Amino acid sequence: MSLRDRRIQYETAGLDRHDLDDSPFVQWHRWYGDAVAADLPEPNAMVVGTVTEDLPDSRVVLARAVDENGIVFYGNYDSAKGQQLVQFPVASAVFPWLGLHRQTRIRGRVQQLSAVESDQYFASRPRDSQLGAWASPQSEVIANRQVLDDRVQAMEQRFAGGEVPRPAHWGGWLLVPETFEFWQGRPNRLHDRFRYRRLSPDSAWIIERLGP
Repeated sequence: MSLRDRRIQYETAGLDRHDLDDSPFVQWHRWYGDAVAADLPEPNAMVVGTVTEDLPDSRVVLARAVDENGIVFYGNYDSAKGQQLVQFPVASAVFPWLGLHRQTRIRGRVQQLSAVESDQYFASRPRDSQLGAWASPQSEVIANRQVLDDRVQAMEQRFAGGEVPRPAHWGGWLLVPETFEFWQGRPNRLHDRFRYRRLSPDSAWIIERLGP
């Protein structure tokens, strides 16, 4: 089947205003819970979009916390993503729960987490992931896989017998949402879309239905 002809008819119950909580964070957790219950792979995976002076950029990362403060994710501050967020501290996130014909889109501003918060999370990671954070020259050109394997071995030797501290170039970000959109697939591409927005950080969320 060609890409042009590939289609799936979304036969779902749909989404109405009375189905939504007044808080987009509560609503996100409802849908995340549904994704977990449906055993979808990596239900906390999100596509994070950033911008540069020339082009947008995007990649899949894992959300590690979602609460009223925002969405937390971690990575290398020296990576392309990290450098873009320093220059342009805004981002979008898309949670693609395709097995439920759903997605949630979030847009907002980004700030780095404190060193204490990043230390706490880094300490909870598996040791091999900790070593990988030290070894990986993320987003840099490397000659071959052996370069990376050698760097991992060097880190294993460096921290042999001791704890692996968080490298200064690795830590967390907080995406502070300004808008949420909850999208539910419907037949004939007449999907249900609801956007949450607010006029100020302290105001109530406004919920609006959008055309599909």
